[in-house]
Amino acid sequence: MSASRTWTAWSCTVRLTVDDPAVLGAACGELKALMDRVDKAASRFRPDSELSIVNSRAGALVPVSRLLVDLVDVSLVAASMSGGAVDPTVGAAVIAAGYNDDIEAVRRRFPEPPADPKPIPGWQQVQLNRKLALLGVPSDCALDLGAIAKAWTADRAALMLSKRYGCAILVEIGGDLRAAGDPVKPWVITVAERAGDPGVLVTLAHGGLTTSTRTVRRWQTPTGYAHHLIDPRTGKPADGQWRTASVWAPTAVRANTFSTALVATGEAALGRLTLAGHPARLIDDGGEVTELSGWPASSEAA
Repeated sequence: MSASRTWTAWSCTVRLTVDDPAVLGAACGELKALMDRVDKAASRFRPDSELSIVNSRAGALVPVSRLLVDLVDVSLVAASMSGGAVDPTVGAAVIAAGYNDDIEAVRRRFPEPPADPKPIPGWQQVQLNRKLALLGVPSDCALDLGAIAKAWTADRAALMLSKRYGCAILVEIGGDLRAAGDPVKPWVITVAERAGDPGVLVTLAHGGLTTSTRTVRRWQTPTGYAHHLIDPRTGKPADGQWRTASVWAPTAVRANTFSTALVATGEAALGRLTLAGHPARLIDDGGEVTELSGWPASSEAA
């Protein structure tokens, strides 16, 4: 018997499912507390967050918490693993594209033309002293840890809560899911481009499953829609072959690294996914679906 609770945070749906209903309330409280700590450390939309302070002091080394050190460290590993397709230094480019406020506020305002694309400094330019907990970015650079921070939080929460309460846990934050523990039966997951859309059913007993898409966090401009996934090669919202990518991997961070890379850089990321051997489901601009590396062939429409 499982129990679940859903709420909204970080402009997305958060869902926590446990196979011991007695612990649901306490587990939800711990997940919310962890998300609050991550928000204070790494939110791009809070002027008082540590990340905002680092960005405002570009060119200097700034003392930061161990939590932000961990988040930046994970983002740099993701950048290296993806060959730079997932680059935390795209912050200024995201703002130039128009994503400079909460997504609902961006959608409500009168359509504005995007600013000129911002060159991406490159993740190699980030200075992180893990021992002394110091973080610095180059002048005119802004870090954006959004996608990786969500996946990291899902990973950390699932592992922490499963260990603490001795039960199977499924954490979902937006399109990032992480399963931990030993469920009696695998969780049944609907994989879709957007919440509420038709999708396919897959089972998840362990590991991470993430979906990255340019069809959700998007907004109107005078020339069409823009979105939040930046191609680091151009500094513009990605316009590659795939509009949506879903990937399974041992962790949500690893899955998110590949799903983001596939949407951000298209074919350029496919070789790395093939070498990693992670199952993936890709949707191109015309809606055609491609399933790779053992994505469940028995998927059914939901």
